[in-house]
Amino acid sequence: MARPRKPLLSTDRIVETARALVDTEGLAAVSTRRLAAELGVSGPSLYNHFRTKDEILEAVADSVSAQVDLSMFEDGRDWRTALHDWAVSYRAALRDHPNIVPVLARGPGRRPAALRLADAVYGAMVEAGWPPAQATSIGALMRYFIMGSALGSFAGGFVDDQSAYDPSDYPHLGQAHLLAEQQEKIDERAFETGLTALLDGLVRQYEQVGRPGQGATGA
Repeated sequence: MARPRKPLLSTDRIVETARALVDTEGLAAVSTRRLAAELGVSGPSLYNHFRTKDEILEAVADSVSAQVDLSMFEDGRDWRTALHDWAVSYRAALRDHPNIVPVLARGPGRRPAALRLADAVYGAMVEAGWPPAQATSIGALMRYFIMGSALGSFAGGFVDDQSAYDPSDYPHLGQAHLLAEQQEKIDERAFETGLTALLDGLVRQYEQVGRPGQGATGA
């Protein structure tokens, strides 16, 4: 019988394997030696695709950016709705891969998917009538808000031990021990509350500084 062939080493295989390691064990788990072992290849063979560990992590980060839906900026949705739907998609991608957020937080650099994302947001805001400087600020503040929400869980930051929150010390945290068991629900609600407030505030600014283009609306 013919011996089974090993899957060919490719950039996509390396990135997928590295992403899985980051997801399960964190950034520190990624090394060329570890990746080579996971892929069943020799370490030097990785250098045909990536020169350094940092390049691999940049590629992993960009693969997560590529998961963010950008169609809302092209299908006629008004700018507020588009920003809302994009923010939800962006946060979903980060929620699925939270350990890569510190790399994404460095900014897009030269990463293609991240640059396409930034270009789509900025372009849509300018086309909707926002002044260029304001469009840049909107992209920045949305990024701060979305990434901040993905860096940690508010509800998950409380322990499920009622004795940890003595009412004599913390008179308003009598139910805080119940937060952890509802972590996802609470964090989702908090994100949506903050996003709505942020976008409503932008609508009010738009009424003062926006210059609606053809087909653009303010809300």
